[in-house]
Amino acid sequence: MESLPNGNAIIYCEDAFNTTNGKTAHGLVRFTNRYKVLAVIDSKYRGQDAGMVLDKKPNNVGIFDSLTEAYDKYSNTDTPATHFVIGLAPDGGRLPDNARKVIKSAIKLGLHIDSGLHDFLSDDKKIMGLAYDYGVKIRDIRKPPSRDELHFFSGKIDEVTSYVVAVLGTDSAIGKRTTAWIVVNALKEAGYKAELIGTGQTAWMQGARYSIIMDSLINDFVSGEIEHAVHSCWTEQKPDFIVIEGQGSLLNPAYPGGFEIMAAGRPDSIILQHAPARKEYDGFPYYTMHPLSKQIKAVEIISGKPVIAITLNHEKMTQKEIDKQVTEILKLHDLPAFDVLLHGADKLIKTMLSHRKKIIEERNKNY
Repeated sequence: MESLPNGNAIIYCEDAFNTTNGKTAHGLVRFTNRYKVLAVIDSKYRGQDAGMVLDKKPNNVGIFDSLTEAYDKYSNTDTPATHFVIGLAPDGGRLPDNARKVIKSAIKLGLHIDSGLHDFLSDDKKIMGLAYDYGVKIRDIRKPPSRDELHFFSGKIDEVTSYVVAVLGTDSAIGKRTTAWIVVNALKEAGYKAELIGTGQTAWMQGARYSIIMDSLINDFVSGEIEHAVHSCWTEQKPDFIVIEGQGSLLNPAYPGGFEIMAAGRPDSIILQHAPARKEYDGFPYYTMHPLSKQIKAVEIISGKPVIAITLNHEKMTQKEIDKQVTEILKLHDLPAFDVLLHGADKLIKTMLSHRKKIIEERNKNY
């Protein structure tokens, strides 16, 4: 098992923090076992607390104007920076040109570089040459693994007896991973053994023990890798709950995701993350989001399993509007709705436990 944390990190998120293109930085600011996060770089929010900007909850992670400013802040402390992490998550996963100059500066400061983008730094001869000269490591988290490391679907997923729940969404960049972590941590606090199956680069950066990066995989092996991650988690940990992080959304025009998770992960139930104020698919104006009723129906038809709750992304919503949505979703769809980022997951956990009890009773009848 890999030793965590890996080091002390400065997160680069210039011109993207507190936007959907900064979701990797957001995840790391909120929670990570892989690094101790020291600072975020985004000149737009210089001098502010990252937790306050995101969630109106201070977490003592400062936002700085530049790499030099952030590095110097901690250079003579007990926690000097050791890693420079790309916190950007733009459409298409491409590295902005202006970021390369900052990456080179980070290498010259002796910082190891972690990137989850589709532009691989390890393919850049100048950057790799510089990394060699300064003795630093480059990790391209999204680089495809070799074929001999991959697994093909076998059917062993049927051996898993943990209660498996998938956190899917009605859009991309809508908070699925954040909700999944909140659920896992709430289950642990309630005394249950729970594990997250990470499916993207940010969950890996947050230290999820059982992680795959779906959009780095050859299509033939996606289902097998999901199955292998869930089965390995069950075999090694025997958790009460396994929570699978969703990717994209079933009806998203650019990032259709969730099919393989439902087919290969075989969840017992689905939690569906939804942003009621979002009218168009993220990054794609003129592509109107499908109504929640259709999204629920699509998930349930394909998975053959129930959506047991809606979790809300409260972007651009007041508390009064959130409360109204909770009431309307229960009335229109007969489903409980929760804003776990604001209010925690205790009530959602009760819903999960109720459904899990039914599943266990049904399994016992069949034996």
